[in-house]
Amino acid sequence: MADLAAEPTPTNRPGEASSKVGANPADTLKVIRAAILGTVVEYYDFGIYGYMATLLAAHFFVESDPNSALLSTFAAFAVAFFLRAPGGILFGHMGDKYGRKKALTWTILLMAVATTGIGLIPSYATLGIWATCLLVLCRCLQGFAAGGELGGANAFVSEHAPAHRRAFHTSFVNTGTYLGSLVASLVALVLTSAVSEDTLHDWAWRIPFLLSAVIGLIGLYIRRQLPETEQFEAVQESDSVEVAKYPIADVFTHAWRQIVLVTFLGALIVGGYYVAGVYAASYLQTEGGRSADFAFTSTCIAMVAAVISLPIAGYVGDRIGRRPVFFFGSGVTALISLPAFMVMRDGSPVAAVLAQCSLTFFIGLVNGVSFAAYAEIFRARYRYSGIAMSNNVTNMALGGTAPFIATLLINTTDNNLAPAGYLIATALMTFVATFFLKETRGTELEL
Repeated sequence: MADLAAEPTPTNRPGEASSKVGANPADTLKVIRAAILGTVVEYYDFGIYGYMATLLAAHFFVESDPNSALLSTFAAFAVAFFLRAPGGILFGHMGDKYGRKKALTWTILLMAVATTGIGLIPSYATLGIWATCLLVLCRCLQGFAAGGELGGANAFVSEHAPAHRRAFHTSFVNTGTYLGSLVASLVALVLTSAVSEDTLHDWAWRIPFLLSAVIGLIGLYIRRQLPETEQFEAVQESDSVEVAKYPIADVFTHAWRQIVLVTFLGALIVGGYYVAGVYAASYLQTEGGRSADFAFTSTCIAMVAAVISLPIAGYVGDRIGRRPVFFFGSGVTALISLPAFMVMRDGSPVAAVLAQCSLTFFIGLVNGVSFAAYAEIFRARYRYSGIAMSNNVTNMALGGTAPFIATLLINTTDNNLAPAGYLIATALMTFVATFFLKETRGTELEL
């Protein structure tokens, strides 16, 4: 078990190229900027559904009990995550066989179309059950697109980054996940503050979804200008590296241990993000008795804390290693989760905000080194597929289900601190998995 990440090792074999190619600073900066923007678009689109959950429940899930309608909305939120794995397989295949750039262009286009569609669907009062079906369909398309996004963007940047700054560079890509949520939360906050409740329920709730069409087109344009990675091109041109006909089959055959390891390493990153960064907005309202404005403001500040933590983690991870950061971030999160939820429920407004920020900060530390470590334990010929599959299995099991399970735990146990137990469990999964991670700081990527 101690060598889960040891085969293949992230060092070069005779006759194989390394990841030193493509490390031109100007090109790397352009790639990072485009990857961040694309990830912002993807996670804005994916997160806005969670932030607008109570409004979607009222328009698309007509139930006599508001709690049941909210559960139905979060269930649809979770369903999309089961489409992430097929999306990861398709876009991973495309990225490993035909190019990272091509796959990432299609992910952002599909996500923008699906999110804009949610903003155009007539409500249940107009279409009845068909409105609900169309909402779920658009949500599933979001999940399918998201399945190929984050893993691909990080593989793309990892292959452009120099070995000694890989974690720092990929940490900026991961800021896109939090910045996307931050933008979504800001949009929700501005909307709830700027219009009356009647206007919001009547038509204004559609605005955040329709905005996706604009930012999606911007992201699509920028991504189409990117150069392909030299590592991908080296695989295509190499005489010693066989390009797999089906990369997903290749990664399961040669790197299943790495898939298992990455799946568990990502438990806190995924489960923590959706509990502390998405579900917490609902928790502050339903259990803490806070207003929607307060909940969205707190979540915005918490996302800023997470964004700050990511490059710090990347810098430290490049200096002392990936494993110490994994251990520290997951260990602290396990210790503070219960007190943080108690404060979010009963504390003063300032204390509640600080509690949520503490959670997102330490979860962000783990996230900051994660994808550099993932890229370093998968070979280039199936790197996109390997990262996407591992990340999507974790998202399917612990991400999309998180808000639903957190709400269900409270309803079934009658204990409104139960979500903290879920968060602690994910932190411990990551902490234990780190024991099986081989340190890869400073190593060159393998073809």
